[in-house]
Amino acid sequence: MAVAALGLQLMVDELSEFSGEMRWFVLKVQTNRERTIRDALLKKIKLEGLKDDFGEVVIPSEKVVDTRSGKARESERKLFPGYVMIQMVLNDDTWYLVRDTSGVGDFAGSAGKPIPMEQHEVDRMLGKVEEEAVSAPKVKIPFSQGEMVKITDGAFENFEGSIEEIDDHSGKISVLIEVFGRSTPVELDHWQVESI
Repeated sequence: MAVAALGLQLMVDELSEFSGEMRWFVLKVQTNRERTIRDALLKKIKLEGLKDDFGEVVIPSEKVVDTRSGKARESERKLFPGYVMIQMVLNDDTWYLVRDTSGVGDFAGSAGKPIPMEQHEVDRMLGKVEEEAVSAPKVKIPFSQGEMVKITDGAFENFEGSIEEIDDHSGKISVLIEVFGRSTPVELDHWQVESI
Protein backbone atom coordinates (compact mmCIF):
# COMPACT_ATOMS: atom_id res chain seq x y z
CA MET A 1 0.00 0.00 0.00
CA ALA A 2 2.88 2.36 0.83
CA VAL A 3 4.40 1.68 -2.62
CA ALA A 4 1.14 2.69 -4.34
CA ALA A 5 0.93 5.89 -2.28
CA LEU A 6 4.57 6.67 -3.11
CA GLY A 7 3.87 6.11 -6.84
CA LEU A 8 0.88 8.47 -6.65
CA GLN A 9 2.94 11.11 -4.85
CA LEU A 10 5.65 10.90 -7.52
CA MET A 11 3.01 11.30 -10.25
CA VAL A 12 1.43 14.30 -8.52
CA ASP A 13 4.91 15.81 -8.01
CA GLU A 14 5.59 15.43 -11.75
CA LEU A 15 2.35 17.31 -12.44
CA SER A 16 3.19 20.15 -10.08
CA GLU A 17 3.63 22.37 -13.15
CA PHE A 18 -0.18 22.34 -13.41
CA SER A 19 -0.95 22.78 -9.70
CA GLY A 20 -2.80 25.95 -8.82
CA GLU A 21 -3.82 26.37 -12.45
CA MET A 22 -7.37 25.52 -13.62
CA ARG A 23 -7.00 23.16 -16.61
CA TRP A 24 -9.30 20.92 -18.66
CA PHE A 25 -8.87 17.15 -18.44
CA VAL A 26 -10.68 14.24 -20.08
CA LEU A 27 -12.02 11.41 -17.91
CA LYS A 28 -12.65 7.88 -19.15
CA VAL A 29 -15.96 6.81 -17.61
CA GLN A 30 -18.42 3.95 -17.92
CA THR A 31 -20.39 4.27 -21.15
CA ASN A 32 -24.10 5.15 -20.77
CA ARG A 33 -23.45 6.41 -17.22
CA GLU A 34 -21.92 9.77 -18.15
CA ARG A 35 -24.80 11.83 -16.73
CA THR A 36 -24.97 10.00 -13.39
CA ILE A 37 -21.17 10.15 -13.03
CA ARG A 38 -21.24 13.90 -13.79
CA ASP A 39 -23.95 14.38 -11.14
CA ALA A 40 -21.96 12.29 -8.62
CA LEU A 41 -18.83 14.36 -9.26
CA LEU A 42 -20.72 17.63 -8.75
CA LYS A 43 -22.25 16.30 -5.53
CA LYS A 44 -18.86 15.15 -4.16
CA ILE A 45 -17.26 18.49 -5.06
CA LYS A 46 -19.96 20.30 -3.08
CA LEU A 47 -19.77 17.90 -0.10
CA GLU A 48 -15.96 18.08 0.11
CA GLY A 49 -15.99 21.89 -0.13
CA LEU A 50 -13.71 21.92 -3.17
CA LYS A 51 -15.78 24.23 -5.38
CA ASP A 52 -12.81 26.61 -5.78
CA ASP A 53 -10.68 23.82 -7.29
CA PHE A 54 -13.24 22.76 -9.90
CA GLY A 55 -14.89 24.52 -12.83
CA GLU A 56 -17.27 22.90 -15.28
CA VAL A 57 -18.01 19.20 -15.82
CA VAL A 58 -19.19 18.72 -19.41
CA ILE A 59 -20.58 15.82 -21.43
CA PRO A 60 -19.99 16.81 -25.07
CA SER A 61 -23.28 16.16 -26.91
CA GLU A 62 -25.53 17.39 -29.70
CA LYS A 63 -29.30 17.48 -30.18
CA VAL A 64 -30.79 15.18 -32.85
CA VAL A 65 -34.35 14.66 -34.05
CA ASP A 66 -35.46 11.09 -34.68
CA THR A 67 -38.71 10.44 -36.54
CA ARG A 68 -40.54 7.25 -35.63
CA SER A 69 -44.08 6.42 -36.67
CA GLY A 70 -44.38 9.88 -38.21
CA LYS A 71 -43.60 11.66 -34.92
CA ALA A 72 -40.50 13.75 -34.38
CA ARG A 73 -38.67 13.14 -31.13
CA GLU A 74 -35.73 15.26 -29.99
CA SER A 75 -32.92 13.62 -28.05
CA GLU A 76 -29.30 14.22 -27.12
CA ARG A 77 -26.51 12.21 -28.71
CA LYS A 78 -23.12 12.02 -27.01
CA LEU A 79 -20.26 13.07 -29.26
CA PHE A 80 -17.75 10.97 -27.30
CA PRO A 81 -19.48 8.12 -25.44
CA GLY A 82 -17.52 7.05 -22.38
CA TYR A 83 -15.77 10.41 -21.88
CA VAL A 84 -16.44 13.48 -19.71
CA MET A 85 -14.51 16.78 -19.74
CA ILE A 86 -13.68 18.32 -16.37
CA GLN A 87 -12.09 21.67 -15.51
CA MET A 88 -10.04 21.48 -12.34
CA VAL A 89 -6.89 22.35 -10.42
CA LEU A 90 -4.87 19.14 -10.22
CA ASN A 91 -3.68 18.40 -6.67
CA ASP A 92 -3.89 15.47 -4.24
CA ASP A 93 -7.40 16.33 -3.01
CA THR A 94 -8.93 16.84 -6.46
CA TRP A 95 -7.17 13.79 -7.92
CA TYR A 96 -8.48 11.53 -5.14
CA LEU A 97 -12.00 12.99 -5.35
CA VAL A 98 -12.21 12.29 -9.08
CA ARG A 99 -10.54 8.86 -8.99
CA ASP A 100 -12.70 7.68 -6.06
CA THR A 101 -15.96 8.54 -7.84
CA SER A 102 -17.85 5.41 -8.87
CA GLY A 103 -17.79 4.88 -12.64
CA VAL A 104 -14.67 6.95 -13.32
CA GLY A 105 -12.02 4.77 -14.94
CA ASP A 106 -9.06 7.10 -15.25
CA PHE A 107 -7.84 10.37 -16.66
CA ALA A 108 -7.05 10.32 -20.37
CA GLY A 109 -3.31 10.37 -20.75
CA SER A 110 -0.38 8.04 -20.98
CA ALA A 111 0.72 5.59 -18.30
CA GLY A 112 -1.86 6.87 -15.79
CA LYS A 113 -0.48 10.41 -15.96
CA PRO A 114 -3.28 12.96 -16.50
CA ILE A 115 -2.51 15.19 -19.45
CA PRO A 116 -4.40 18.49 -19.65
CA MET A 117 -6.08 19.41 -22.92
CA GLU A 118 -4.52 22.08 -25.11
CA GLN A 119 -6.50 25.33 -25.23
CA HIS A 120 -7.28 24.96 -28.96
CA GLU A 121 -8.76 21.49 -28.27
CA VAL A 122 -10.93 22.90 -25.47
CA ASP A 123 -12.08 25.81 -27.63
CA ARG A 124 -12.95 23.47 -30.50
CA MET A 125 -14.86 21.00 -28.30
CA LEU A 126 -16.70 23.60 -26.24
CA GLY A 127 -17.37 25.71 -29.33
CA LYS A 128 -18.92 22.70 -31.03
CA VAL A 129 -21.04 21.94 -27.97
CA GLU A 130 -22.23 25.58 -27.73
CA GLU A 131 -22.82 25.79 -31.48
CA GLU A 132 -24.91 22.60 -31.42
CA ALA A 133 -26.91 23.81 -28.42
CA VAL A 134 -27.82 27.05 -30.19
CA SER A 135 -28.44 25.68 -33.68
CA ALA A 136 -31.44 23.63 -34.74
CA PRO A 137 -31.21 19.94 -33.87
CA LYS A 138 -30.18 17.49 -36.57
CA VAL A 139 -32.67 14.97 -37.95
CA LYS A 140 -31.59 11.36 -37.66
CA ILE A 141 -31.85 9.98 -41.20
CA PRO A 142 -31.36 6.20 -41.51
CA PHE A 143 -30.03 6.36 -45.08
CA SER A 144 -26.69 7.13 -46.67
CA GLN A 145 -25.70 8.90 -49.87
CA GLY A 146 -25.79 6.57 -52.89
CA GLU A 147 -28.20 4.11 -51.24
CA MET A 148 -31.03 2.73 -53.43
CA VAL A 149 -34.51 3.54 -52.09
CA LYS A 150 -38.16 3.20 -53.08
CA ILE A 151 -40.49 6.20 -52.76
CA THR A 152 -43.51 5.24 -50.61
CA ASP A 153 -45.47 8.51 -50.55
CA GLY A 154 -46.26 11.45 -52.81
CA ALA A 155 -46.47 12.05 -56.56
CA PHE A 156 -43.56 9.70 -57.32
CA GLU A 157 -44.82 6.77 -55.22
CA ASN A 158 -43.31 3.38 -56.22
CA PHE A 159 -40.42 5.01 -58.13
CA GLU A 160 -36.94 3.77 -57.27
CA GLY A 161 -33.74 5.76 -57.23
CA SER A 162 -30.52 6.52 -55.45
CA ILE A 163 -30.02 9.12 -52.74
CA GLU A 164 -28.02 12.03 -54.14
CA GLU A 165 -27.99 14.41 -51.12
CA ILE A 166 -28.98 14.33 -47.44
CA ASP A 167 -29.82 17.43 -45.38
CA ASP A 168 -29.89 16.33 -41.73
CA HIS A 169 -30.97 19.80 -40.55
CA SER A 170 -34.22 19.88 -42.52
CA GLY A 171 -34.81 16.11 -42.79
CA LYS A 172 -34.93 16.35 -46.60
CA ILE A 173 -33.21 14.06 -49.07
CA SER A 174 -32.67 14.37 -52.80
CA VAL A 175 -33.39 11.16 -54.72
CA LEU A 176 -32.26 10.70 -58.33
CA ILE A 177 -35.08 8.92 -60.24
CA GLU A 178 -35.55 8.20 -63.92
CA VAL A 179 -38.49 10.04 -65.55
CA PHE A 180 -39.03 9.70 -69.33
CA GLY A 181 -35.54 8.26 -69.74
CA ARG A 182 -33.82 11.14 -67.93
CA SER A 183 -32.31 11.21 -64.44
CA THR A 184 -34.23 13.75 -62.38
CA PRO A 185 -33.53 14.80 -58.77
CA VAL A 186 -36.59 14.87 -56.51
CA GLU A 187 -36.57 16.47 -53.05
CA LEU A 188 -38.48 14.43 -50.45
CA ASP A 189 -38.83 14.13 -46.69
CA HIS A 190 -36.74 11.21 -45.42
CA TRP A 191 -39.85 9.37 -44.20
CA GLN A 192 -41.24 9.23 -47.76
CA VAL A 193 -38.73 6.54 -48.82
CA GLU A 194 -37.70 3.07 -47.72
CA SER A 195 -34.58 0.99 -48.36
CA ILE A 196 -34.70 -1.56 -51.12
